[in-house]
Amino acid sequence: MLIIIENLLSADEVAQFRESLADAEWRDGAGTAGTRSVAVKQNLQLPRQNALAQRLSDEILRKLGQHPEFLSASLAEKIWPPVFNLYQDGGHYGTHSDAALMRLPEAGLTIRSDLSATLFLSEPDSYDGGELIVEEQFGAQPVKLAAGDMVLYPSSSLHQVAPVTRGQRICAISWIQSAVADTSARSLLYDLDQSIRALTPDREKDDPEINRLIHVYHNLLRRWAQP
Repeated sequence: MLIIIENLLSADEVAQFRESLADAEWRDGAGTAGTRSVAVKQNLQLPRQNALAQRLSDEILRKLGQHPEFLSASLAEKIWPPVFNLYQDGGHYGTHSDAALMRLPEAGLTIRSDLSATLFLSEPDSYDGGELIVEEQFGAQPVKLAAGDMVLYPSSSLHQVAPVTRGQRICAISWIQSAVADTSARSLLYDLDQSIRALTPDREKDDPEINRLIHVYHNLLRRWAQP
């Protein structure tokens, strides 16, 4: 299931991010690829220890922590600090899967990757190619979003980034450990929560049917959440 989070960053915030990244010290992204992924990865990244990367990453984390739809869709317990990458001149990332466990030694943190997230920072008409292609149950789904929008997708899925043949594709990527590891259960909870949110404004504050739906939601979450 792909979930689009629109306008995580405003147009002004995107412009500020791109201005900050214009003179960034990009490095070969192969250094962070696994032993098999390194053969299909051709991009540039900012090192996690880079001061600019850390500052912008913290800004994204603050946004995510305050975004109701992201919290509903992810049920996030841990979030890997966003990593910034750049694709240009044919840069691409062939079909691969994300590591199930990701370790951040400097923070003493280990994350089980339940969800992957890509936040687009380049406008789609500023580059050719560069689609994120996620293989789902019903076939491959290409994703190319407006700057400031984010897509969430299961980390268990095979995915790739198509070659960028014109311009630059700049994104921030992250991984999330959810309180509910099972993708199907998490999707059901998200659908139920979205329905509750849609129905609530037209009902009285103490509407018994809304209260019953909230009761069902939390009991399902209680059943499926992992301690």
